[in-house]
Amino acid sequence: MRFGYGTNGFANHRLPEALQVIADLGYVGVALTLDHNHLDPFGPELRERTAAVGKLLAQHNLSVVIETGARYILDPYRKHEPTLLHTTGAEWRIALLERAVDIAADLDAEAVSFWSGILPADVSAETGWQRLVASCNQLVTYASDRGVKLGLEPEPGMLVDDLAGYLKLQAEVGSDALGLTLDIGHLVCNEPQSPPACITAAAQYLVNVQIDDMRRGIHEHLEFGTGEIDFPPVFQALRDIQYSGLVAVELPRHSHAAPTVARTSIDFLRQASA
Repeated sequence: MRFGYGTNGFANHRLPEALQVIADLGYVGVALTLDHNHLDPFGPELRERTAAVGKLLAQHNLSVVIETGARYILDPYRKHEPTLLHTTGAEWRIALLERAVDIAADLDAEAVSFWSGILPADVSAETGWQRLVASCNQLVTYASDRGVKLGLEPEPGMLVDDLAGYLKLQAEVGSDALGLTLDIGHLVCNEPQSPPACITAAAQYLVNVQIDDMRRGIHEHLEFGTGEIDFPPVFQALRDIQYSGLVAVELPRHSHAAPTVARTSIDFLRQASA
C-alpha cells in the first residue's frame, strides 16, 4: 500500500514543514487540500507558487492528489458553499475545481478529488441533479484536455452520498475522466454493503482512496482503532483489485496533534496491511 496523509490534518503547520514531517514519518504521498494557508488557489502568482510546491514534493519524494474540500475557501461565512448545486455562486465552485485541475496538471497529481455538495433548501432534487450533471460534463472536458483524472467522493449528507449515487452520475456523464474517490470511513458510515464489497463494485472507477476510522451512522472521522472498521479485509480488497493509487489518511480535525496522530496512523496502517 502507498500511504499518504492529508494536509487538512496539518492546518497549523506551514506547508513546507507539513510536507517535511509527513515524509520523515515514512508516508510516500500527500492529499493536498487547496486552502488559504496551503497553496491558495485564488492567491497571486499561482503558477510560481505551484512550481515551488512541486519542488518540495520532489525533494521529499512525495506523490500527490489534490483535494478541494476546504471549508471557507469560497465564502467566509458559509462552510463548503457555494456548491455546484447553488443557484448563485456555482460558477465560483467551477472556478475552484478548474484551478485545481490546472494545479494537478502542473504537479502531475494522481487525481483531483471533489464532491457534489449538500442540496440547498431552495433547490429541488431534480434541479440539483441536473446542475450536477451539467457541471460534471463541463469539468470532465476541462480535465480530459489537461490529462487529469477526477475523483468524485460520495459524502454523507450530500446529494451524492453513496456509491449508488456515484454510479448513477457516472452512467449519465459517461466519461472515464469522472473517476471515484472512496473514503473508507464513509463506507462503514452509510453504505449497505461492506467496505470490501464496495471496493470490488467500484474497482473500474477507483482513482483515489481516503482512509480513517468511523462508526455506523455517525459521520465523524476517527483515529484508527477507535471506530468499527475491520481494516485487513479492506487492504485485501484493494490488493485484489490491484489498486495502485494513494491511500491517504483523512483526519481533518486532528491538526492540534498532527505529528503524533500521523505517526500512530502509519504504524497502525502498516500493521493492518501486512
